[in-house]
Amino acid sequence: MASLDDLVFFQQLARARSLTETARALGLSLSAVSKRLKQLEARLGVTLVARTTRKMTLTPEGERYLARGTLILEELGELESTLADTQGEALGGPLRVNATFGFGRAHVAPLLSRFCHANPGLQGWLELTNFPVNLADQGFDIGIRVGEPPDSRLIARPLLESRRILCAAPEYVARMPRLESPQALARHDCLVVQENGTDFPLWRFEPREGGPVQAVKVSGRLASNDAEVITRLALDGHGVMLRSWWDVNAHLESGALVTLLPEWQGVRADFYAVFEARRHVPARVRAFIDYLAREVAGRVPPLP
Repeated sequence: MASLDDLVFFQQLARARSLTETARALGLSLSAVSKRLKQLEARLGVTLVARTTRKMTLTPEGERYLARGTLILEELGELESTLADTQGEALGGPLRVNATFGFGRAHVAPLLSRFCHANPGLQGWLELTNFPVNLADQGFDIGIRVGEPPDSRLIARPLLESRRILCAAPEYVARMPRLESPQALARHDCLVVQENGTDFPLWRFEPREGGPVQAVKVSGRLASNDAEVITRLALDGHGVMLRSWWDVNAHLESGALVTLLPEWQGVRADFYAVFEARRHVPARVRAFIDYLAREVAGRVPPLP
């Protein structure tokens, strides 16, 4: 049992890459975490972590202990899940989910809340990030992402059909320059989400009647790293934005925003639940993905 506890402890430490963050996550003092690491290294007779004043890195022995230990813990988790499945027991155990900020707040969080209410044996954890994370490295069961992942080790389950929508407030439309093609956006105030240090955003469009995708460089006086801020600026009449259908459909229905360039459409931005391909996917993971697939579609109107 002590060895399994050590594996769980070291996995947490390796994810955090910080003694302080590990102490916070485990509810321990910093000295207790440092002491436990020293005891583990003494028991194994190797140095697992190289520590400096600024950072902590795993030694080759630490990397090996983490990799093999993670496999052991996954095998144990799969064994217990298999036994629970055969006994028809209620869902239980940890359920760790990663999602984007906007969609995670609006849809994943309330659905996770309901799912955990219905399954009190679960320990749910939802982490919101700007960009997809490595599920295995970060210890997540499920990632909610836009687009299918390129990683063949992951399985993607469709959740919601969505598309980028070019739109603006009627106030801006009434005074804006003529917009006859995507290239004409160069003459407009475009509200852009600046992420990952990009020098300029590229907005992509495809003709409704079919044809090659066109990419257009856009710019404007106002920008933000937060999509909700961009939507607020658009509603206030500051310019044109390109946002996902799930995010703006209510504003379009109310008339607070209107669609532009009807002959063109933004590229698809479908949502998927992504999880690792393995011999046995825990019942709690399968059940939550099924629940998401059932419920998300009812929260967003179909694409026009």
